[in-house]
Amino acid sequence: MPYRRLPNTDSARLRAMQKALSKSENMLPMELPYSASTLQELRYFLPEFSQAMMMQRDVFERQTSKNKLHQESFRKTRLYISHFIQVLNFAIARGEMKPEIRKYFNLPADETKLPQLNTERDVIEWGQKIIEGEQKRISEGQTPITNPTIARVKVHYEDFVRLNISQKNLQESNANALAKISELRGKADRIILNLWNEIENHYSYESPSIKREKSAEYGVSYVWRKSEKTDNKAELDLNLF
Repeated sequence: MPYRRLPNTDSARLRAMQKALSKSENMLPMELPYSASTLQELRYFLPEFSQAMMMQRDVFERQTSKNKLHQESFRKTRLYISHFIQVLNFAIARGEMKPEIRKYFNLPADETKLPQLNTERDVIEWGQKIIEGEQKRISEGQTPITNPTIARVKVHYEDFVRLNISQKNLQESNANALAKISELRGKADRIILNLWNEIENHYSYESPSIKREKSAEYGVSYVWRKSEKTDNKAELDLNLF
């Protein structure tokens, strides 16, 4: 014997409500297998739930599509910062600059090791330090470091900062959209449960198979237990989630 299974995903919840509502089109209230109050609640709630899902999907897709560009910008900016510091260290090693010059960049004078550049925060922090340090050196009349120049580093750094802010905003928007859906989910479950109870109750006078068939037309979902034989499954043409 198949049993009724309530939707367990947001897409399934949406489909269940849409099917019940679409079935009600061009029907008089007294012809429906569920109450007028349930129909009214469904009409008010479904657009809100649907819009929340569309907004979350749109934000997530934009976040996903821009993630590759964001990651590539992160990789390139980290590379330019690393190369700039390496060139600085090479110049010091050749005796062209004094070790004390590292202090312009908040680096220990005797430290040849590169700073950690593993995270976005690291890259933003050290990018700002070397840009400000090099600009200060140049303003004091010192010879600029080249290959890469600080101008080239700055172009990639500012591009990364812009993309990083955009990505963080999208992440926040996605989190807010998910929170909104989560807030609505409980109400959706309550509406669907009440809706399906009313539909099944309306057809309670029918045989079990006919009741399931008629209820399924309004989105009620039934599934067969794995332990049961499904030889009679052909009698049902159900909307499975």
